Amino acid sequence: MNPLDPAAPPRVVPSSAEVARRAGVSRTTVSFVLNDVRDRGISEATRERVLAVAREIGYEPHAAARMLAGGATGTVALVVPRMAHLSVDAFLSQLVASINAECHRHGLALLIESTEDEGREPGGFLRLVRSRRIDGLIVANLRTQEIAHLQQLRAGGVPLVVFGCQLPEAEGFHTMGDDTWQSARLAVDHLLDLGHRQVAFVNYAQPEFHNVNQRERGWRAALQARGIEPDAAWLAHADISAESGYLATRRLLARGVPFTALFAGNDTIAFGALRALREAGRRVPQDVAVVGYDDIPLAPYADPPLSSVRTDPAVHGRQAVQTLLAQLRPGSGVVDAVPAPVLVVRASCGAAPRR
Repeated sequence: MNPLDPAAPPRVVPSSAEVARRAGVSRTTVSFVLNDVRDRGISEATRERVLAVAREIGYEPHAAARMLAGGATGTVALVVPRMAHLSVDAFLSQLVASINAECHRHGLALLIESTEDEGREPGGFLRLVRSRRIDGLIVANLRTQEIAHLQQLRAGGVPLVVFGCQLPEAEGFHTMGDDTWQSARLAVDHLLDLGHRQVAFVNYAQPEFHNVNQRERGWRAALQARGIEPDAAWLAHADISAESGYLATRRLLARGVPFTALFAGNDTIAFGALRALREAGRRVPQDVAVVGYDDIPLAPYADPPLSSVRTDPAVHGRQAVQTLLAQLRPGSGVVDAVPAPVLVVRASCGAAPRR
């Protein structure tokens, strides 16, 4: 079966741990043998056994280092779920701009790939590495079902950065980004502090995405901490775009379940929600207080101006590239710390704006 065939199942990438287990040695010994380190007291018999096992299972050590040694492409890939998201998600477009600028600063080209467009199966970015068109990956908006594919890349030594700080399955991955569930809780806590008890939530995408689930977790945690059990009828899922936020809010309103506040999973969704509320005769903030997420440049120009949790895509993008470079070029520099999110209060939530 051709491993580059789109219909082929993901190939299990052999790991140094498997070589060590089969050869009956430590992973350190495997590393020394496969990197031809000769001054560590390893017998020739042990060396031959490790090499034989590695050949038998097809283990290729330090995939990333060999890519570079064999001629680096000078290209890294940013993997997104769908190319269409770039045209409708205001945060993602800022993130891409930042990653692209930082790549250029370090002499790297950026390739943007989708794991879903044109019928590609989840995890399709594995083909990028197999075809050796890239030196490393930055993965944004991770699907939970793609974790197994990333584990294969990690086992193969491929330089990798994953957005998703609360990714428990990603032990050993280089992960980054805001603490998204705590940021969501910050937004909902603010609405609760204003006296609201019925807080609806329009999440920015479907629950197949890791960060979508984390934002829902923050919404639930904030309500439960105040003794409020989240009503399933208060929750709706959009699909990245402002139009989907509009339609999801209309579905929410059609349920007839009362709510006096709404948390939008991102600001793009919030713009659609504001229109749906206005068309339904619900005044913001008099009837429904609204808070978004990301504080995109358009947020102050919403009607009314949108309260939002501020994130910093410029820093996110810079840090992602620096984290990747730390794997590609050891000693290349210090990785920036991502600033803690803050809530920017404007008229949409009904509180006095803060300076």
